Amino acid sequence: MAWTPATLAVFVGIFSAMAVLTVLEVRRPGGDERRGVLGLTTTRGDRLFITLLGTSYIFMAWLGFIGMPLWWPLVIAIGWGIFCFWKV
Repeated sequence: MAWTPATLAVFVGIFSAMAVLTVLEVRRPGGDERRGVLGLTTTRGDRLFITLLGTSYIFMAWLGFIGMPLWWPLVIAIGWGIFCFWKV
């Protein structure tokens, strides 16, 4: 894996999200469990994992079927993340 500014941005984003979840867990313990549209009972950490997993699939599918540029899958991935934290 090449260490580029984009790679750094991905890792900083993931670790920042984990830091925010840690702060939220300290402030409101229990993970904020809820039952979403998929029928799963999820916590904030579960929703982050589902978001990251879906985002990676979105980018891999985009690269496999369409190629560059990656601005549209970024928009789709952000929408997926909002959906996951709002409804899942």
